[in-house]
Amino acid sequence: MSAILAGGTLAGFAIVSWWLIYEAKVSRLDAKLEAQLMRPPIKDFWQSYETFLTPELQIDVETPIALLVIDRDGKKLYQSASWPADLNSKGLWSSLPQIFPSPLPPPEQRTTEQPPQRPPFPNDRLPMPPPRPQLVTRRTTTGIWRVAAATFPQGQLAIAISLHTIDREMTAIRDIFLISIPVVLLIVAGGAWGLSGSALRPIQQLIVAIQQVTVKGLDQRVPIAATDVEFLELIQVFNKMLERLERSFNQSSRFSGDAAHELKTPLAILQGELERTLQKAEAGSEMQQSLSNLLDEVHRLSGIVRKLLLLSLADAGQMSLYRVEVDLSKMLAEMLEDIELLAPHLEVQTKIAAGLQVQGDRDLLAQVLQNLLSNAIKYNLSEGWMQIDAGYQGKTVLITISNSSQNIAPKERERIFDRFYRGDPARTRKVEGTGLGLSLAREIAIAHGGNLTLDKAVSGQTSFTLGLLRG
Repeated sequence: MSAILAGGTLAGFAIVSWWLIYEAKVSRLDAKLEAQLMRPPIKDFWQSYETFLTPELQIDVETPIALLVIDRDGKKLYQSASWPADLNSKGLWSSLPQIFPSPLPPPEQRTTEQPPQRPPFPNDRLPMPPPRPQLVTRRTTTGIWRVAAATFPQGQLAIAISLHTIDREMTAIRDIFLISIPVVLLIVAGGAWGLSGSALRPIQQLIVAIQQVTVKGLDQRVPIAATDVEFLELIQVFNKMLERLERSFNQSSRFSGDAAHELKTPLAILQGELERTLQKAEAGSEMQQSLSNLLDEVHRLSGIVRKLLLLSLADAGQMSLYRVEVDLSKMLAEMLEDIELLAPHLEVQTKIAAGLQVQGDRDLLAQVLQNLLSNAIKYNLSEGWMQIDAGYQGKTVLITISNSSQNIAPKERERIFDRFYRGDPARTRKVEGTGLGLSLAREIAIAHGGNLTLDKAVSGQTSFTLGLLRG
């Protein structure tokens, strides 16, 4: 924007300057013409006067000059050979001034030998012209002419000078402007770019630091050693904010990790006691049913604790992966057998390429796929369908799991990977879950160098795509 404004300013300055220079040249020429017409030439010496004009007007000898002289009766006394044929002389002059005769002697002094005469002009010159001769510009086939016309008692005189020389000079000035303005604009733009870059460097550092503010980048700080004074306070406040965020997040992550770790032992003990008591309970009794329900809830709590522990490790960047060669094609085929048992009412379509190999943690990747398939079953429609597509795309293994479902609102799509977010209660109240599955699945995918995304909305279906680097 600044370059556009500077360019517009320079262009406007060049146009105004060019016009002022042109007007100054024409005005200087007009002043010389007026000065010549204030000193009328001697009669019958027009050709010499025409030759005399070139040095007097201080113009180039190559510049054409034309002269036109007309007497009181409209007869041409002299016309230069260079006078353009299509240069119309009408309207050049004002009306001729009235010539008053000299006073006649008294009647007693009149004689027949003494007729009244007009007073002679000194030195046989024309009388002084009007103070301001007319100056006009006329365009002809031979070019543009500047014409100065003066009216005398005995006749009319016009001097025409071609503006070809001035036009040629103005063309040279225009070419200089056309070359210099882009150069100056580039210099201005480069200087403005350099100055703005230097002035905004602290802001760029702040932007980079903000972009790196993630769970794993809270330790980033903007250096203030070479920062301008104007941005010093801003960057200090930002660094203090990062310190508070890092401290708060570390406390929160440590709390969730410690809590999950501490809950593992009592839950394991509770699970063992329930299982031992369940074995002692009478088969088919109400006690056995109650203990079985309690054991299911303990299993559910254990799963939540395990997910929280994995998420806290992922937040801290400490999720340990036991990487081995994993055949995702074989893993999906095994899971399809479970789908046929869990959801026989669904129409399942598969398109799985053979030998999809990746390097990763088998158990964690199995957990991701199980979560996606489980969601595709739980949030499906009655008598719905499921589709699994898996194959290579370049160096990436893409697994897309789609299912028929109710449409997900745009606001829910934005938060679908948030922790403990369950979406619209009308759609999820009959489905068990904690809202941690998709969050954990995406963290596991990211830990493997891949990603898990929700595909673009299509009416009547939901699709998730898991991308992993091929082994």
